[in-house]
Amino acid sequence: MRFADRRRAGEELARAVAAQSPRDPVVLALPRGGVPVGDEVALALGCPLDVLLVRKLGVPGHPELAMGALAEGGITVWNEELIAMLGITDGQRAVAVEREAAMLARQAEAFRPEGAARVDPRGRTALVVDDGLATGATALAAVDALKTEGAAEVWVCAPVGPPDTVAAMGEVADRVVVVHTPRHFGAVGAWYADFDQVGDAEVEAILERARLRFTPPSREES
Repeated sequence: MRFADRRRAGEELARAVAAQSPRDPVVLALPRGGVPVGDEVALALGCPLDVLLVRKLGVPGHPELAMGALAEGGITVWNEELIAMLGITDGQRAVAVEREAAMLARQAEAFRPEGAARVDPRGRTALVVDDGLATGATALAAVDALKTEGAAEVWVCAPVGPPDTVAAMGEVADRVVVVHTPRHFGAVGAWYADFDQVGDAEVEAILERARLRFTPPSREES
């Protein structure tokens, strides 16, 4: 199975998630690529869409290789086995966290204009959506962050991911919904005909449309 683009993948994922009837759902997409996918899921379920900001913590000198991840609220997840194998120091960890925390703050300012509050996951089924799972480091940090914030359940949802990562997610998430789990995975982009980069402007536009079409009730009203 190969998806035409993130929107078509989101439609497939939306059908799979809807079939499992999540209770009082809210979609928390991982930017940037997870946002158009998550938008399709939120549209299908008629629920709020927001971003959950998570940054990969790259190995010094090899930023594409994740030694962990940092989520909003200061939640960190570390690959201790990799860190020990590479001899990464506490100081190097701290530098990576400081750098990515600054990026999280910039993203929050861009994606949540002044006066736009985060969607509150407390007591709800939080659906963490990405365009694919590779190592799953960012999704793991997202799960920890949402459990800390009081979500009733946390589901990890993606169009595609390798079986071992999907199994690992099942150990920490309440449910994992993945449409396609190829044994020979490679990279997420290999499973899309169109995998162009999603820019900040596209993310901002999707989130603005979501805010306009659906304003969740306040906790006082619910």
